[in-house]
Amino acid sequence: MVDLDAAIGYVVAHGDAVDRARLAWLRTGQTPPPDLLEKAEVGQASTGGWPAYWGAHVASVDATCFRLAELDDLGAIDRPAARKALRWLGESQRPDGMWEEDESLAGVAPPWAQPGDDEARLFLTTNAAFWLVVGGPAPGDEDEHAARIARAAEAFRASLRPDGSWPSFLVTGWLGCAVLYHLGWFYESAQIQVALADRVPGMTAADTAGLFASLRRVGLSADDWLLNTARRRLSETQRSDGGWNSDDGDQFNVHTTLTAIRALR
Repeated sequence: MVDLDAAIGYVVAHGDAVDRARLAWLRTGQTPPPDLLEKAEVGQASTGGWPAYWGAHVASVDATCFRLAELDDLGAIDRPAARKALRWLGESQRPDGMWEEDESLAGVAPPWAQPGDDEARLFLTTNAAFWLVVGGPAPGDEDEHAARIARAAEAFRASLRPDGSWPSFLVTGWLGCAVLYHLGWFYESAQIQVALADRVPGMTAADTAGLFASLRRVGLSADDWLLNTARRRLSETQRSDGGWNSDDGDQFNVHTTLTAIRALR
């Protein structure tokens, strides 16, 4: 069994003020103070996206989606900064329904965000579409918002193999699955869930938490068989101090633990 109290204690002991505010929102819906929300939103480019630490001042699809995840955990997805970022994401979609980082980032972007790379393009497409789903449309933009998500879903569906697997990173699968589930493409979503279930026993804690939280965010039941498998994996990978390991270094362990708490709450 997952020890949720120990996970909460880990975040309280090791997180910063923003992390603890995320925890409070996830546990009780407590709204953070305005100055803390402004701190979480800092660094936004004039275009609406956020630059990545590796990308100087150029807004990044990957970094913007990461920041939206943090803001979502603070109950701030409807604040002006997040709405501006969602508008930028929508306007950055390519005519083929996909997303790609700015060409100027080719020399510095990591593999999952590398311009010109097919796997990265598919990952960024599912990631951006997922956050458009979560964020919802701006007033008066309902039709175009839905069309953007539909174009992204079609691009992802076109990439699927007959067995439900996909030619990109593992995370692409569960984000694409979440988008298809939201749109009612239940057969394709179920195919992907079968493929993901085969991978869960060997997944890292961070991947398991991300899968679980993303699918719960679009309404998949916590009692779904895939999420039950993921819950067992989180139980197996929880550390004795209550936290879970990140795949990106110890400095992100609190973030991984918060993702697990979001999934399990």
